[in-house]
Amino acid sequence: MMPLLMLGALLAAAMAGPSSDSAVGHWRSPTKNAVIEIQRCGASLCGRLVSSDDLRADPARKDVNNKNPALRGRPLKNMLMLSGFRQESDAWVDGEVYNGADGRTYSGRITIVDANHLKLRGCVFVPLCKTETWTRLP
Repeated sequence: MMPLLMLGALLAAAMAGPSSDSAVGHWRSPTKNAVIEIQRCGASLCGRLVSSDDLRADPARKDVNNKNPALRGRPLKNMLMLSGFRQESDAWVDGEVYNGADGRTYSGRITIVDANHLKLRGCVFVPLCKTETWTRLP
């Protein structure tokens, strides 16, 4: 009887989806080896750029590609790159992804693959999307 109870508890946990903090932490993006720190921002998730190949080459690098000329002088280091993601079942949806390479903001979705991987999808509009797999850092 006990193994059935344990199996039931494990199945219930698996069906519940990710915990609200399963995406919190430091993640490496394959694009320019960026390191993003994802954290809770109120009821949503957000993420800041901690490091990248560009920042290692020039720690004072600015947001020169921003579509808004008034924002082009702000530093990329610690810039908010992910914002507004709200949890919906097994994903975080309705977020925004800022791309410093082109200065544009895209609609985004974060899906947890496993404890050490997530998929971030950014879309101009569906189906014009790009998905990356990020790896958790220790």
